[in-house]
Amino acid sequence: MANLLEMAAEIVASHASTTPMTKEELIAELNDLHQALVAIESGAAVETVSEEEETSQAPIVSRKKAFGKDKVVCMICGKPMKTLARHLKTSHGMTASEYRKQFDIPRTQPLAARAYSESRRQMAIDRGLGENLAKARAQKAKGKAKK
Repeated sequence: MANLLEMAAEIVASHASTTPMTKEELIAELNDLHQALVAIESGAAVETVSEEEETSQAPIVSRKKAFGKDKVVCMICGKPMKTLARHLKTSHGMTASEYRKQFDIPRTQPLAARAYSESRRQMAIDRGLGENLAKARAQKAKGKAKK
């Protein structure tokens, strides 16, 4: 069987393959995971942050700094990304509305980077999705009018 450090390295490598991480984050995660595995092996209790403590903590970054042009920073863990919805659900077990309520973020503030939203908007325009939707609605309305 692999030793604990090798096991921790494999787990962190797997996580890092799906989540962008800085060198410091990789090292910190490897260290934390190794310590947790050692504690589990020795039968000691593993210290974790409870959900209540996690949700009641102050934001890591200010709201102004959290919402940038090219990235959105999670105010709970400080990780930058293009969009927060999936991250909040998978990493913190909360919905976007719970996140907004916790940090007093207005509903008008998107939880995605402005550049990302604009690129998706432009892609929809280029593909003519709005025009196709209008045509489909018009055809549906014609079909209802005939009946």
